[in-house]
Amino acid sequence: MQPVNNGANNEVVEILLIDDHLPDIVLTRKAFESGEGHSRIHIARDGEEAMHFLMQEGKYADSTRPDLIFLDINLPKLSGYEVLEIIKRDADLRTIPVIMLTSSDSKKDIKKCYSLYANSYLVKPDTLKKYIKMVQRVEGFWCNLVKLHK
Repeated sequence: MQPVNNGANNEVVEILLIDDHLPDIVLTRKAFESGEGHSRIHIARDGEEAMHFLMQEGKYADSTRPDLIFLDINLPKLSGYEVLEIIKRDADLRTIPVIMLTSSDSKKDIKKCYSLYANSYLVKPDTLKKYIKMVQRVEGFWCNLVKLHK
């Protein structure tokens, strides 16, 4: 695996957003599009779809391995906890940073996600302006400063 030289070479950072709430998907996509990073967003609407994408199964056989994952907790079919646990147990996937992006600010949820090795935990802000600003800051950090592995 080669490290991604994100800022210098303007390489595209592949992002998998795992969320079932359409307004949040639209907001997140809009925030990334208005940012300065070079990222491509892939969407999975439930936990099973996310795992098919990550394992490159079925219609996702030719999918690109994401460099970064944004994961909601409350998902149909497989919960965000289950998806996180599977990712972090898998030798090929565990190095992908997983950012929990959820509406829950419960200490119990935060503790559980970190105990399952989430790389960070973000609570979705309550206004459009704050949401876009948060996503752009996260993008600036993960897509421009951090060296990711492919």
